[in-house]
Amino acid sequence: MKFTAFYEALLEAKGLSFSTGGSGVGKGGRKLSYKAVVQGNGNLLIGKAYTAILELQPGDEYEIKLGRKQIRLIPVGGSEEED
Repeated sequence: MKFTAFYEALLEAKGLSFSTGGSGVGKGGRKLSYKAVVQGNGNLLIGKAYTAILELQPGDEYEIKLGRKQIRLIPVGGSEEED
């Protein structure tokens, strides 16, 4: 996983953009909403466009950290940085 891409996506989600590449436009030219909806079966789906931005691969493992009104995914073996 590329941590630079992860942090660029995080900053872009907060309204800041430092990347020279994509402009947050997903497949079909639509802008990414940076929102997710809980499905009827309880799953939270974030979508392929976001996993592509972060270069996530099948089999990547993450630790789930729950906080006040937030969910953090920390790569297993990675370090958690505070805001």
